Amino acid sequence: FDKIITKEIPSNVVYEDDKVLAFRDIAPQAPTHILIIPKVKDGLTGISKIMFSKYTEWERCFPLQGQCIDAYTWEWLRRGTEILGHLLYTAKLVAKQEGLDDGFRLVINDGRKGCKYRPLLSLFFSS
Repeated sequence: FDKIITKEIPSNVVYEDDKVLAFRDIAPQAPTHILIIPKVKDGLTGISKIMFSKYTEWERCFPLQGQCIDAYTWEWLRRGTEILGHLLYTAKLVAKQEGLDDGFRLVINDGRKGCKYRPLLSLFFSS
């Protein structure tokens, strides 16, 4: 997908902003089959890599397997949740743009076993 993001490989883009790219699948499995991928992954290969916490930024030093979360790890976790949230928000925008008022299906591929080719986080949007 990196070559699609950098426009080295052409794609039928339906939505793009500074964080995500949504494009039509070249081998659609449904009448509307769109992939939504993050442009900047920050090492995030799946939602299983994000830890969700009820703690605020001020409470980030809490025991995690006997140690506190350092600033770098905290920032990585924050960015992961931000990326996932933006992917889901983009799915809502694309659904509206595609006129899918009656609903749609959204699938999240998580990691190497959730994707055919390599570990990545991507959403497959279909109707």
